[in-house]
Order: sequence, then structure tokens, then C-alpha cells
Amino acid sequence: MAYTYDPQNIFARILRGEIPNKTVLETAHTLAFHDIHPQAPIHVLVIPKGPYVTFDHFAAEATPEELLDFHRTTASVIALLGAGEGGYRAITNSGLNGMQEVPHYHLHILGGRVLGRMLDH
Repeated sequence: MAYTYDPQNIFARILRGEIPNKTVLETAHTLAFHDIHPQAPIHVLVIPKGPYVTFDHFAAEATPEELLDFHRTTASVIALLGAGEGGYRAITNSGLNGMQEVPHYHLHILGGRVLGRMLDH
């Protein structure tokens, strides 16, 4: 599959410093920040700094360093915010059917309350 990255998407603009964010943690390859419209008491977005559109794009084409950094940073964010204590949900959306709103791979970490069932039939 060919991936077309839009360098004007909001997360690319955040990474360039054009739009402010409430940073939780930043590393060489990853940025984690609070969602501006939180759906739970803990709602953080974790994004790679590279131009990846979806999870499968990131998993297939990111360097080993980017992959490791992203996952270790996500673990650090979960620990830092205490999300692991009561449980959390990690969600990524992809494409039209997945309701992806920003065409830059991002992982939502949600927690701090009972989140309910993920999907209704």
C-alpha cells in the first residue's frame, strides 16, 4: 500500500513548533502530549516524529530505533501518569472506516475511569 503523508496535518505542525501542545514526554523519536478534547481523565496522544500515516505504515517502515523509542516512551507515559494502576486503553484509528481524524499515526492512551465496552454491536 502506498502512503501519502500530508506535512500540513496538525500533528506535523505541532512537531514543527507551529502549534503549542501540553507535552507529557518528548524523546528523540516520539512526542506524547495531552489531547485537547480529552475523553477520559487520562487522555494522551503518543506520536512518532517521523512522517507515518497509520500503525501499519509505522510498523512496516519505521527504523528499529524509532520503533523501540515509540514503545518505550509509551510505557514511560503510562507509568508517569499512573494509567497502569487501574487499567487503560490504547487505541489507534486508521483510515476512513477506522475514523482516523489526523493523517499522522498516533496512539491514544485513555484511563483514569471505567471506559466501558469498546464497541457496541
